[in-house]
Amino acid sequence: MTDPLVMTLALDPDAQRRLDELRARWFPRARNHLAAHVTLFHALPGDELDAVRQAVAEVAGAAAPMAMAVHTVRPLRHGVALDMASSALGSVHADLAGRFGPWLTRQDRQSLHPHVTVQNKVSEQEAATLAADLGSSFEPWTAIGTGLELWWYRGGPWEHVATVAFGGGGARDGGAGDGGAGDGREGED
Repeated sequence: MTDPLVMTLALDPDAQRRLDELRARWFPRARNHLAAHVTLFHALPGDELDAVRQAVAEVAGAAAPMAMAVHTVRPLRHGVALDMASSALGSVHADLAGRFGPWLTRQDRQSLHPHVTVQNKVSEQEAATLAADLGSSFEPWTAIGTGLELWWYRGGPWEHVATVAFGGGGARDGGAGDGGAGDGREGED
């Protein structure tokens, strides 16, 4: 059996940098091997790579770049997330979920609650303190979703497969199209 695929939302460079900075500041350094990300699907079947890529190309090609409201600091039991909202992303996710139905894990069948985890794997007290601190000065802002990204998950760093821009902007393959050099993303949410 082939390793699973992870699908994330590509973000505009300013939003990606801003979220990466928060994650670098608050995520435990020893566990932060992953750029900030919005996971759409956690475990699509790698054996179905061609079909997944085809669906991603069709859905992304029909979608436009989308405003993502970064609207709430949400405490997690052992971390903190920034919640996001976009009805357009909800539609894209629903379309893809319909196409991937038989392949979806229980986790991926759940309703989408887009977010970026900026802290995880800390004590409950540390997480509660950061959530309160960030929440007291948080001002909502807007990121732009620019496309869909596919990654191999091989138990370590994620390996880039492709980025497909919204609006028919085409696909950029990672390396030879079957993996690539990866960008330091690893399986910690």
